[in-house]
Amino acid sequence: MTDPTTDAALVAAVLGGDQTAFTRLVERYRDQHIRFALRMLSGNRADAEEALQSAWLRAYRALDQCADPARFGAWLYHIVVNECRSKGTQRGRRDRWFVDDEDAIARSATPPDVDRAVLRDEIELALSRLEPTYREAFVLKYVEELSYEEMAEITGAGVSALKMRVKRACEKLRAHLEGVTP
Repeated sequence: MTDPTTDAALVAAVLGGDQTAFTRLVERYRDQHIRFALRMLSGNRADAEEALQSAWLRAYRALDQCADPARFGAWLYHIVVNECRSKGTQRGRRDRWFVDDEDAIARSATPPDVDRAVLRDEIELALSRLEPTYREAFVLKYVEELSYEEMAEITGAGVSALKMRVKRACEKLRAHLEGVTP
């Protein structure tokens, strides 16, 4: 009889429909992986937890692809590493777009007579008014800084369709924001 607490036994149990067995696997590796993710993501706990959630979800969905269930820990670690890399890349992109330095914000090109909070709210409102396909295309292109080829891979839409969505999103945003800034 196999030991019901080994990784291989727990993986077999999950594949057999026992979802609580996956919870035991997560609990087994959680502390090790959170320490790793925190180090990889410069101590940002929210990013680390998000990366781990994504990794665990990916692992659960692909568990039948784990070639050696006895080495589940190593397989899961590989997924965690990839998720941390992805999260770090996303954070780098986000950090280039969003400035936390109040002095830098004060020196920005926004005219002094425009209330920054109002402007930010207007931009958020304008984005929320876009059709989801236009909003998605705009955010992937200008916030996430993805190429059209990367966007096509993610969305399943063609490159030419995505270019049109981005163009239309920009036109609609311009129309929504007309008159907001001097």
